[in-house]
Amino acid sequence: MATNGNNHLESKQAVVSSLCKHYSLDPKAFSSRVPGNDIKTLYKEILKSSGKESPKNNDEVMKWIAFAESFPSDSKTCSGRLSELNADLAQKSVLLFNGFTPSEADVIVFSVIHKSVIGLSNAEKEKLPHLMRWMDYIQNREDLGALFEKILVEKADFEPQITKPAAKPEVQSNAKGAIQNTQTADKPEAEKNAKKSDSGDNKKKAKGDKDAAQEKKKEPEKETTEKDKELSVSLLNIQVGLIRKAWKHPSADSLLVEEIDVGEAKLRQVVSGLAKYCKPEDLSNRSVVLITNVKPGKLRDVMSEGLVLCASNEDHSIVEPLLPPEGAKPGERVSFSGIDGKPEDVLNPKKKQLEKITPNLFTDEKGVATFKGIPFMTSAGPCTSSIPKASIK
Repeated sequence: MATNGNNHLESKQAVVSSLCKHYSLDPKAFSSRVPGNDIKTLYKEILKSSGKESPKNNDEVMKWIAFAESFPSDSKTCSGRLSELNADLAQKSVLLFNGFTPSEADVIVFSVIHKSVIGLSNAEKEKLPHLMRWMDYIQNREDLGALFEKILVEKADFEPQITKPAAKPEVQSNAKGAIQNTQTADKPEAEKNAKKSDSGDNKKKAKGDKDAAQEKKKEPEKETTEKDKELSVSLLNIQVGLIRKAWKHPSADSLLVEEIDVGEAKLRQVVSGLAKYCKPEDLSNRSVVLITNVKPGKLRDVMSEGLVLCASNEDHSIVEPLLPPEGAKPGERVSFSGIDGKPEDVLNPKKKQLEKITPNLFTDEKGVATFKGIPFMTSAGPCTSSIPKASIK
């Protein structure tokens, strides 16, 4: 009983520390209240001190607080509850809201189950892919490194599929030659000699026809090469950026304006359709992935010099910018294994290059951003999203 009491006290202390970090409060102000209160009461006191209003779906928050309060300490029962949580997360990116800013419920549940999850073996973690994806997102998005030991999550390695050109059907041509030789051998010698005089002219004619056919082939091959080039992701200059400042567009409710550091002398100004999904303050000092060689232009009279790449679920109810890994520097170019090529200086809107490439951009089942299954790679690892199997635009 004493052990269970100690575990519950540790869980409450973990919740208070992470919630105070979430709301930018000093946890020392609540340390004396931890022993005599439950998680629900502590949450309400911290929320009140933060000056924030209760969330609209407060009932859902309370449901997850109840989950945290009843989370068992013994490993056998704990395993079953983690499996239930994994199944729940298979249908959504986070516990509440759109995932761009983790909710109070996400922070509370993460804090309570962290001790159990970090003790899992690799084999046990593999059985909980949705839970591990969520844990990895929360620990990175909330920057909880000072409070909790980092949970190592295995990321899938990708091998690009390279299509080899089909071998020429030489066997068929050799067989045809063998038949022709047999037919020639069967013909009378006199007939062979009669046709010998024409053989030189026939060879010249055949050579001429062959050369003409090869010339005709050159044009379609060239056109195919150009078409493949237009569809290559190497045409895009995709870079890591750090948003220094964000604000609402002065004349469009659905748009936000960001100043983004991409390692250049001057910050880039980018207009994004993110106002419905996040607040300007959520974007400040957030790393993003953006295309920097789109043609600059005005969106509702405000200049935009890039395109922030975002992941979106099927009905577009959840949208969030891709997240570069910790350690990726502003200005670093995203690469794709096995795909080389120099990006265009500026994409040509008339060629619709972007429209042809973006259908091949998506996140995999673990939330890794990919082009045709090949991950968006930086020196620090792949770019990710909390939304698995999402389209990227």
